[in-house]
Amino acid sequence: MQLNSDGTKPIYVQIAEWLENEIIADQLRTDDKVYSQYQLAELFNINPATAGKGLTLLLEEQIVYKKRGLGMFVTTEAKQMILVKRRNERLTTMVQEIVLEARRLMVSEDELIELIKCARSGEERK
Repeated sequence: MQLNSDGTKPIYVQIAEWLENEIIADQLRTDDKVYSQYQLAELFNINPATAGKGLTLLLEEQIVYKKRGLGMFVTTEAKQMILVKRRNERLTTMVQEIVLEARRLMVSEDELIELIKCARSGEERK
């Protein structure tokens, strides 16, 4: 993964999201040891403190837990929590933006639903 240092999203947030993606993709599973801040710093060529902030975000959200002297590990509920969070935050925002744009373009509700169905099935719209 390439981090976007020119974007508006802080690097530590991108680190947390990358780790979340690893959990969603089952690259990291329940009770798996998560990369240390130093491993993340080396992997992404960033300051260890920045990587640590990304890990702290996940710790605060209870996606990972800390074992004293051993590091951080994926919680049992991590994958489900991430999926719910992303549905509630990202998907809702995206749908609201799509609905607003559809109104501006005078796309009917039926047309919008058909577009969504086609996009979901991977078909071209007729």
